[in-house]
Amino acid sequence: MRILVLNFEYPPVGGGGGPAAPGVFRALTPRGHELRVLTSSAPGLPQVEIVDGVSVRRVMSGRRSLYRATLPIMSAYLINGFLPGRRWIREWKPDLLHAHFAVPTGVLARSLARSTRTPYVLTAHLGDIPGGVPEKTGRWFRWIHPWTRAIWRDAAAVVAVSHYSRNLSLRHYDVPIEVIPNGVDLAGRPRPSPVGAPPRLVFVGRFQPQKNLLTLVDVLGRLRDVAWRCTLVGDGPLRLAVEDRIRLHGLSDRVTLTGWLSPEAARSHLSNSDVLVMPSLSEGLPVVGIQALAAGLAMVGSRVGGLAELIEDGVNGRSCPPEDGACLEAALRVCLTRPDQLAAMKERSWRSAVRYDLDTVSQSYEALFQRVVT
Repeated sequence: MRILVLNFEYPPVGGGGGPAAPGVFRALTPRGHELRVLTSSAPGLPQVEIVDGVSVRRVMSGRRSLYRATLPIMSAYLINGFLPGRRWIREWKPDLLHAHFAVPTGVLARSLARSTRTPYVLTAHLGDIPGGVPEKTGRWFRWIHPWTRAIWRDAAAVVAVSHYSRNLSLRHYDVPIEVIPNGVDLAGRPRPSPVGAPPRLVFVGRFQPQKNLLTLVDVLGRLRDVAWRCTLVGDGPLRLAVEDRIRLHGLSDRVTLTGWLSPEAARSHLSNSDVLVMPSLSEGLPVVGIQALAAGLAMVGSRVGGLAELIEDGVNGRSCPPEDGACLEAALRVCLTRPDQLAAMKERSWRSAVRYDLDTVSQSYEALFQRVVT
């Protein structure tokens, strides 16, 4: 089967749902499927390259940052991706298109599908669903929502990455939606590392309001009486505000900011940590959360979206209502002061990762693609 993947963010560009796709590709390629990716460019990246057996083509978008995309950048990807995409389809003749994100990528997928009569499968993550990330996309959806219905309606199949994302989508779009979670490669993974002395906290993601990092730093300031180290992996528009808040609480000697890292480097920080902290205001099914399970990290995060599906409260971590700093402080204090309990949480996370085994996820996509093609 030949599959043309459309994704406006593809590693090392972007975060969120972007990193979810390559793992599935790596699992499908050995099964005899051929995949190509049409994505957006970024400084320092080649226009065309082969990554893990997948041909990746990047079209000009005006993007200057690996972690930030504006509406004009998304629009440029759609405009500049149409002709190369149509040319690729006519020359290569893929069996189907697979679009990640209904907005903006679904616009390109539907246009190409109508132009070439090639069916497309749509995978929605969260920010592309009305109400998914209201603090980020609420204003957009107030005026683009009526035009998004056709994207969902005309897809040959629609996938949501979590039950929360599916239920939210069904409030706005009357289409069948299948849940296929983001996956993680579990082959050869080591056992969870022993609890550090002091315990090691880690955050991985964009520094943007949705991730609620300033609340996390405030909570860490109230935990100075216990031992811990924290690494914040990522970058974004709130970077300077986060740095200022760290200095305000006198935490510069305990909190490390790495800047934006490659997916491999970010996973290395996960494997060397004990607790993934995600105080987010909204989440779909965070790839970093699944990676944390696979690495055997306890999880302390908000009881929101698909993130709530990853945390068994009191079993592999602790969950709190969003923006409840007192609850977050109490949850972290338990992890930081009870090493035996923290070790048990890490073990439970490690075991629960089998629910997101990449091999199972890729088989689900393969079966879906075959149904669409036939």
